[in-house]
Amino acid sequence: MSNQESTARTIIVALVLCIVCSVIVSTAAVMLKPAQQANKQKDFQAGILEAAGLLVEGKSIEEQFSQITTKLVDLQSGTFTDGDVDTYDQWLAAKDPKSSEELSDDDDIAKISRLENVSKVFLVESDSGIDKIILPIRGYGLWSTLYGFIALEADLNTVVGIGFYEHGETPGLGGEVDNPRWKAIWVGKEVYGDDGGVALEVMKGLSGDNPHRVDALSGATLTSKGVNNLVHFWLGDHGFGPFLSNLKEGDA
Repeated sequence: MSNQESTARTIIVALVLCIVCSVIVSTAAVMLKPAQQANKQKDFQAGILEAAGLLVEGKSIEEQFSQITTKLVDLQSGTFTDGDVDTYDQWLAAKDPKSSEELSDDDDIAKISRLENVSKVFLVESDSGIDKIILPIRGYGLWSTLYGFIALEADLNTVVGIGFYEHGETPGLGGEVDNPRWKAIWVGKEVYGDDGGVALEVMKGLSGDNPHRVDALSGATLTSKGVNNLVHFWLGDHGFGPFLSNLKEGDA
């Protein structure tokens, strides 16, 4: 066999191996996609339950999530709106100019660029009305956009909990947004001040008994600032502020 034939055969074998490997990888990706999406949905639901203080280890996420009612809210009018909550993709809507609006630099303190017209909200209800409400929040920290939830009591002011189910902040620094001890500081804090504006602040120093103050993360100034900004945005006039106000007045 000549050197030329040997080289050609080697190239053919290599090409065949590449094709076979590509087919195997593609097939595996397609087959695993439903399982990956299901796991992502479970993480999303678990984040809602955890923020509301309802997550119980060892019990089915689906069973626990059955106590949550999902609704759609028109952020511009601050009222509930119709739509299919199961098929509505909020993050996809935020990228579409037809279903979102571009934020000005002054308004975009959370650095999300565009705001969807409609958002999901999650309710825990009883015969007496809404017991808790869980709101999706997001905003830029130091390295990434943090996606999470903040839950409020029936008074629509007292924090039940906060949590982030997706982010890329530095482990041990900004990544401490996942630390249970830091998240525990939020419980019982009050969002709004006497003037009706967002008074809750993430600041350096001990928060103590101050109902509107949460200790900043040590060594993670920009992540702490990002969390502060996203809370102010989503609970303020450009986020869920009008909706929460309408809900208090019974006009949602």
